[in-house]
Amino acid sequence: MTTEPFSTRVLAWYGRHGRRDLPWQREVTPYRVWVSEIMLQQTQVTTVIPYYERFMARFPTVAALAGASEDEVLRHWSGLGYYARGRNLHRAARQIHEHHAGELPDTLAGLMALPGIGRSTAGAILALAGGQACPILDGNVKRLLARHRAVGGWPGERAVAERLWALSEALMPARHVAAYTQAMMDLGAMVCTRSDPDCARCPVAADCRARAEGRVRDYPGARPRRVRPERETAMLMVCGAEGVLLERRPPAGVWGGLWGFPEVADATQCEAWCRRELGAPPQRVIPWAPLRHSFTHFHLRITPLQVFAQVPADCVMEGGRRVWYNMAIPPGGLAAPVSRLIARLQSASGQ
Repeated sequence: MTTEPFSTRVLAWYGRHGRRDLPWQREVTPYRVWVSEIMLQQTQVTTVIPYYERFMARFPTVAALAGASEDEVLRHWSGLGYYARGRNLHRAARQIHEHHAGELPDTLAGLMALPGIGRSTAGAILALAGGQACPILDGNVKRLLARHRAVGGWPGERAVAERLWALSEALMPARHVAAYTQAMMDLGAMVCTRSDPDCARCPVAADCRARAEGRVRDYPGARPRRVRPERETAMLMVCGAEGVLLERRPPAGVWGGLWGFPEVADATQCEAWCRRELGAPPQRVIPWAPLRHSFTHFHLRITPLQVFAQVPADCVMEGGRRVWYNMAIPPGGLAAPVSRLIARLQSASGQ
């Protein structure tokens, strides 16, 4: 059993093995850290890096992000998923620009008052960019602490989360806060991994209770099993002389604010939709093989229908809600299944 403090061992490990050259670790600012933390929510570092670099090249400051349209922001977010993150980032940037003189608040409460910023994200911004001793509790830290102190139960339960927050706060050192915070995230991501933890390389393995019990894989507790329901939709890929028809989805709900194909409940409603919305029946409808897309709370079975129609261009333009897309530059962000279907349309047309 070691007598060295937990944080001392974590920091020593970070000095030898931690990640210190990630894009958001260069020229550290609260803005750069904030964008990275939002992108890293439920997304791996290797996936985030190219998106982050493109995003920061286009929106290098809060003012640049605040001044952009939501469509452009979501276009740069396309492919990352969980699009509410991008919408909230944009909304928060506008609030920061309008009410905080373009500077992120430097308090936990101030940050948490902004859209999309919870306690852990706020703590990470203050610790990594400001050196403030604010605990964090992202997925990696939850797993590491649950194992080290054998905290049972699913971290999504309030009582379990409160125990983990108390641990995170108690273990936070007074000095080297930024390095320690990054070290905890790295240790969880690189050593105390979900499926194959490498206890032999862990600097805090000596007093890890889960390891002593031989139950490392039992912590943290699993989310209660829940059968995700199946939903169905038919996507109408309306092809006309001007391109393929896209429409902007409502701001809330699935793929909120993104551009996609018009949808009906099933293929039998395609002709009625065309008559109602386009003023004419379809000339030809070709069903494509169904797709399956999974969300956190349900699975979506998508039936793509390629619809050929002769439609006057002004028949479908509704105040910017619909556009003809010629497969060059999308009007805004596209949901992942829509991007895949457009790529197939483009391939089939030889573009």
